[in-house]
Amino acid sequence: MTTLSVYHQSLGGTLADDGIPLHYGDLKAEYDSALHGSVLLDRSHEGRILLTGENRFELINRMSTNNIMNMPLHEGRATVFTTPTARIMYRVVAYNRPDGLLIITEPGQGEAIANFLNRNIFYGDSVKLINIQSQTTHFALHGTTADFVMGEVQADLVDLPPLYSAELMLNDATITVARRKSIVGSHWIIICKQEDAIAIHKQMLTIGEKYNLKPAGSLTYNTLRIRGGRPAGRELSQDYLPLEVGLWDEVSFNKGCYTGQEIIARMESRERLAKTIVKLNLSSFVNAPATIYDKDQAVGILTSSVESPDGEFFAMAVIKTQLSKTQTVLAIGDNRVTATVIGYVGQQPSFISE
Repeated sequence: MTTLSVYHQSLGGTLADDGIPLHYGDLKAEYDSALHGSVLLDRSHEGRILLTGENRFELINRMSTNNIMNMPLHEGRATVFTTPTARIMYRVVAYNRPDGLLIITEPGQGEAIANFLNRNIFYGDSVKLINIQSQTTHFALHGTTADFVMGEVQADLVDLPPLYSAELMLNDATITVARRKSIVGSHWIIICKQEDAIAIHKQMLTIGEKYNLKPAGSLTYNTLRIRGGRPAGRELSQDYLPLEVGLWDEVSFNKGCYTGQEIIARMESRERLAKTIVKLNLSSFVNAPATIYDKDQAVGILTSSVESPDGEFFAMAVIKTQLSKTQTVLAIGDNRVTATVIGYVGQQPSFISE
């Protein structure tokens, strides 16, 4: 057990097998803090890979959906690696830092993506890959007061554009901070050296105390991400294409070739999207996956579901596009639990958005 794990336990944390806190003993308090204050989470199971060398941008650009070239210093861009049939393999966010291109993966995928990238570094490529996950710690800050907390860390951070990053000192340690896509309020990440992690976590809780900042675990994160419509797990799998799960803004339609490009480009040019992803309110809890029906016709799949600490039932589903409008009422599973569409997930193409 690491010293960081012991520290989380000292705060009341119950840990998963990978050492990431599941909760700190009061899920309702964590959830309420996210909605009316902010929460600090350990997200160190998200992989962190540093690419250096003059061809580092070309490597990611030729392999994934978004345009990674010509990124200004400190900018971040999300991008997706797809199969030849345009199915999702991996989603990452790439940040152009002074020391290289920082790749942040989905939880548990750091080693797999490092190996995947290594296999695609060809002879003559000037790229060096370093898996820095074991050397660093990754915290995430979510909530309605998150910007105020970061403004206390450094006043000009509140002006940082979406998906941009910055390097600064906190508690005599160098840290990387960055904005990410929101799931509730604002979303920030803080990356530091592993040996600085406990001090940074303590300092953040002290700074954020007047803004109702509390430590929270992965169970609260999962509730927030489903409530807020953030694809993960089953949604980011080879079951789906990026455009079907709200990742329209993570695809460039005017860049060079990448694996799966022809299929994705055809969907955009023909303005045809057979299915898309939505957020749902449920009348009672249903485990995902489950079949979604319109009357007696199967029209989609429930991909994520959760009961919030205050008794609401949130879900995400991929359904036929013609049924994706807000307030559409559908049914789920053998018991036909009522499901009401409350909005799209992520960035949708203009030809289907309301």
